[in-house]
Parts: sequence; structure tokens; C-alpha cells
Amino acid sequence: MAMPPSPAQSFHADQLPVRIFATIPELAAAAADDAAAILIAAIAARGRARAIIATGNSQDQFLGQLVQRPGIDWSKVELFHMDEYLGMPITHPASFRGYLKQRVFDRVHPGAAHYVEGDALEPLKAMRDYAAQLAAAPVDLCCLGIGENGHLAFNDPPVADFSDPEVIKLVKLDEKCRRQQVGEGHFPNLDAVPAYAITLTIPTLCQVGRMIAVVPEKRKAEAVKASLEGPISTACPGSFLRRQAHATLYLDADSSSLLAR
Repeated sequence: MAMPPSPAQSFHADQLPVRIFATIPELAAAAADDAAAILIAAIAARGRARAIIATGNSQDQFLGQLVQRPGIDWSKVELFHMDEYLGMPITHPASFRGYLKQRVFDRVHPGAAHYVEGDALEPLKAMRDYAAQLAAAPVDLCCLGIGENGHLAFNDPPVADFSDPEVIKLVKLDEKCRRQQVGEGHFPNLDAVPAYAITLTIPTLCQVGRMIAVVPEKRKAEAVKASLEGPISTACPGSFLRRQAHATLYLDADSSSLLAR
């Protein structure tokens, strides 16, 4: 059996454990090992596990590893995701529902899979229903990333609220966030990116048993630096992770390249 990858560097940023790996495959393998252990432990303790999963290019290798981990009884896992563009059908190439269905749900066949319905006929009712499903029992794990503008899910700096009273909300996306979606190849130009999205709020993401933040790639280096070395502020929502002792941040050599340490 292969030895799990060891981080090249580990430290705490305030309350947040940070682990830096030399390569993205090592980061992805370590994060997948830890996520699998959390799910397996929850199933052993309560007979089921509940998790929120992020999407996006930066999550590709991590999710690819997670769905291959042995020992997870996926029939006892209930899965949620954190955001979707308003009005977008699951068949659109940029749909986060479509991404998760293809890369995760159709591969592991979880006991239950809940979708944020961006194209629901009554979006506000769909959001209320989703919030009720999420609140039905404790959530064991949230796997998330940090956006190029520091966002967590679609909580961009202009709309991020560390004390948000909502579970899920409708937000207007800022331009840097929308440009990231073009840069990742999901849309041909800025005008094609929807202006609004539905997102779980920051308190919802954090009110879970454990958090795993997977943040690789050079394009995330500025957001990582702001998250770990700047003020804890909604100007960089990722900075709020520094108050989450139950979270772990996984970086690679590129995403950590601007850190002072």
C-alpha cells in the first residue's frame, strides 16, 4: 500500500491548519484521504454521512481521487453542492450541477444527491426547500475552494457576510469572479457569464463538522496570500477560514508561492 503524501510544509494561520504540498497530485491525494476518513468515520458513528462539495477546475484532481477512495459506502452518503448560476439548466456545459453529476454523483451513486436548481420555475421556493433539506441533520464535511477574488462559493467580496442570517441566497456576481469563469474556459466571453447566481452563505459552509479547502494553481496565489496574510475581512472572504479550527487548507507550491513564510 502506497504511503500517503507528506506536506512539504505545515503551519497554522491563526486557527487554520495549512498544509503545502509540492504538486497538485500530492495535494489532491492527501485531501482525498482526509475527506474519505471523515466520511467513513461519520458512517461508522451514525450510519450515514452528509457532505457539501465544491465544483470548478481547481477541484478536478481532488474529486477524481475522492471517488476512487476505498472504504466509503456511498449508499450511506448524502451529498449537496454550494452554488449554481441563476437560470442555468443542468445540461449547460458550465452548470455546476452538470459537473457534479458527471464527475461525482453518476460515478459513486450516493444515497441522496441534492441540487441547487438554478433554472427552477420558482427559484425562491427551490432555495427554501434546499435550505430545509440541508438543515434536516448535521453536515459532516464541506469541501470547498477559494476563488481568484477570494470568494467562498459565490460569496464574492461585495456580497460576503460572515454573519449572514440566510442559509442560501441570490447574489450578483462581481466582474473578477465572472472573468475567472471565462478564464477557466466555461464561457466564450464576459457577456456570456450569468450576472446572478444562487449560493450557500459563508456561515452555512462553516457550520459543519469538518472543512477541507483545496486551493491549487498559480492563479490562486494572490487570493491565498490575502486569505492568510491580509486582514480577516469580507474584502477577501477566504480570510474567514483563519477563524475555522475545524478546517484544513491544502495548497501546492504554486498557490503558496507568494506567502512570506
